Amino acid sequence: MSGNLLKNPDGKDGLDYWQLTKNGGDEWRVEDMPRDCRHDNKLISKFFCTSYALCLKTQVIDLLAEGYDPGNLDIAQPAVNVEDWYCCRGDCGCIYKITVSLLDENKKVIAEFKPKKVTLNPDYDDCSWRKMSHTFTDYGPGLRFISFEHGGRDTKFWKGWFGVRVTGSSVTVDL
Repeated sequence: MSGNLLKNPDGKDGLDYWQLTKNGGDEWRVEDMPRDCRHDNKLISKFFCTSYALCLKTQVIDLLAEGYDPGNLDIAQPAVNVEDWYCCRGDCGCIYKITVSLLDENKKVIAEFKPKKVTLNPDYDDCSWRKMSHTFTDYGPGLRFISFEHGGRDTKFWKGWFGVRVTGSSVTVDL
């Protein structure tokens, strides 16, 4: 029960395990890591990329199905760690969004991480990968599911896949 609870966090399996909640423009796509913008984690060789209209994808983690005991989750309220990596292309700006929600057995929100959208401009920002992270603590009893949604779009509405790139997503539970 340790390690990353997200399946296919870097696109090695295409779009498998992800629900495409918004699939705008030319839709989601998986690409190989470009030579000019390598990720620090050398094991990551692919990424998901978005188009000119909003693209969001979601995975919902069922903690009981993953082997977590409801009593332990309620008493310990373990830290839930979230990590996501994003970047833009060198020729087009992008918008990045992420929402991670801790959910009860009825999938009602207990706690939520939803920072303001991030806009990257290639005139000021290089294509280096940036990390978004958050740790949930002291959220109360009832945690049964975790919803992880991320994505974005480009800022110039160019046809093709010029939007935000995401990869290396991670959700871990410290129990």
